[in-house]
Amino acid sequence: MRLTKHTDYAFRVLIYLASMPEDRQSTVQEIAETFDVSRSHIMKIVHKLAGAGLIHASRGQHGGIKLGQPKETIDLRTVIELMEATLTPVNCDDPSCVIKKNCTLKNILFEGQRHFLEHVGHYTLADLAEPVVSIMGLLNKGGRD
Repeated sequence: MRLTKHTDYAFRVLIYLASMPEDRQSTVQEIAETFDVSRSHIMKIVHKLAGAGLIHASRGQHGGIKLGQPKETIDLRTVIELMEATLTPVNCDDPSCVIKKNCTLKNILFEGQRHFLEHVGHYTLADLAEPVVSIMGLLNKGGRD
């Protein structure tokens, strides 16, 4: 299974926020610049994450974004299921496949996907944001060695 850029960037946003001190808010602009991603793309992702309660976003002079719940409670499966438009590994109906009645490929792929989602569901954002010192070092250098 290959995740879309949308999901990839959502994980980057969440890792960034999870790596910040709990009392610090970030901005869309700050995150966009850190990862060299367009501000409008990060805005769409932040809007979706905020709608799901994974982050908290506020406007105004003292506004910003931060995690909406503890990083230990945000599992990776939840993020993937939220951000991916479809999780169907194969489409046998469009166009219709002439061998779909006897083909076992879709069953194998669906089983593999189920195992993948179960596996990533065992990990949380806390697993991705540790050790904070290492992640913060990379973020402060812009990921450059």
